[in-house]
Amino acid sequence: MAHLLSASCPSVISLTSSKNSVKPFGLNQTFFNPQPLSKSSPLKGLLFQEKKPKRSCVILATAVPTSQQAPPETSTTNNNSSSKPKRVMVIGGDGYCGWATALHLSKKNYEVAIVDNLVRRLFDHQLGLESLTPIASIHDRISRWKALTGKSIELYVGDICDFEFLAESFKSFEPDSVVHFGEQRSAPYSMIDRSRAVFTQHNNVIGTLNVLFAIKEFREDCHLVKLGTMGEYGTPNIDIEEGYITITHNGRTDTLPYPKQASSFYHLSKVHDSHNIAFTCKAWGIRATDLNQGVVYGVKTDETEMHEELRNRLDYDAVFGTALNRFCVQAAVGHPLTVYGKGGQTRGYLDIRDTVQCVELAIANPAKAGEFRVFNQFTEQFSVNELASLVTKAGSKLGLDVTKMTVPNPRVEAEEHYYNAKHTKLMELGLEPHYLSESLLDSLLNFAVQFKDRVDTKQIMPSVSWKKIGVKTKSMNP
Repeated sequence: MAHLLSASCPSVISLTSSKNSVKPFGLNQTFFNPQPLSKSSPLKGLLFQEKKPKRSCVILATAVPTSQQAPPETSTTNNNSSSKPKRVMVIGGDGYCGWATALHLSKKNYEVAIVDNLVRRLFDHQLGLESLTPIASIHDRISRWKALTGKSIELYVGDICDFEFLAESFKSFEPDSVVHFGEQRSAPYSMIDRSRAVFTQHNNVIGTLNVLFAIKEFREDCHLVKLGTMGEYGTPNIDIEEGYITITHNGRTDTLPYPKQASSFYHLSKVHDSHNIAFTCKAWGIRATDLNQGVVYGVKTDETEMHEELRNRLDYDAVFGTALNRFCVQAAVGHPLTVYGKGGQTRGYLDIRDTVQCVELAIANPAKAGEFRVFNQFTEQFSVNELASLVTKAGSKLGLDVTKMTVPNPRVEAEEHYYNAKHTKLMELGLEPHYLSESLLDSLLNFAVQFKDRVDTKQIMPSVSWKKIGVKTKSMNP
């Protein structure tokens, strides 16, 4: 429970250093740090919905280092620096995309720090969910990475909505780049009830605002790489450009931000983020890259495959699971593939190996001061029906009896529509995509079969309705 309790911790107090008041966890240290929850933290309402104590003691604990001997430290260099490696702060580094990215960047000889409140693990406990894959604690993950590679990843546990914590983390680590994954990332979660909608918008928008202020105040040359979403655009009946569109109206021409048509309180929080980042680039000269990511699938990267304690999470439930991952798990356990509505909903998709590659490319080719870049981050487009057909075909080759079922669509969205989104900028920077091949589907299906005994089939069908969201806090117990 130490990891869940520490989600609300506003700071980590160093017992050995007087340079800064916040220091990363050391692998041999245990901290007892009783502090009140920050009034600004949106976690306060989530953690204490029934009772709201005036003060809460928080125990922070770290893992005991693994017994395996680490190889000697090697000198690290980066292509962009002849003197010392670049320092990258990965906010949300314990999550699905964040963990894979942190390991990838560390392997590429960046100095990496993870900042995370570990609340994603709390969501699982709140909603009765569990990753298909068993995942180690963040402390054990980092210890194992150090043991296998000799590379250290610093860890700051706290809430970026608490600006004091974030400021001290910035001053301690001094990042050259910040990769910001630290947001509530699920559209269904944001539509469960009023409290989750409010949490999503407060956590995401205020957290990002704090990051922007921290860059301005403490690291003005720091490059922000922010994870956005293709869902900001919606499904317009025209081509989707990369962030900007040139329009001629009444004889006058201008290049403007591409119109946003968000489809959930989560997607709206991302739209607000984009506007705030664009404004601060113009007003303060911040350099930022907004990665409007499509739907991610897969679980394996070169780094997460090095040891079972480095394994990434894979969500298959209807709240956090993405379409292709859900379908592969459903096929593995013999559950019909859950196609929402007519199944013509088309989106951009990418392998998680391409997520980490795109982030690395953005860091290695930073935006200029005052520039707000937008890259559409995906490699292929599929409809839900096309994904179901691909999984059905791949499953049959493995001897799986895969069927599909039509489920009343819990979302408010077009089920048949035009969709053509541009995605050339990352390709121009050197992205080498992993396309959705038969061998990749075979691998993902076999992975799902390997862990099928961990599947809770009660979590497969959708239980969150866009139209039925209400004020009353909703119980998600099975």
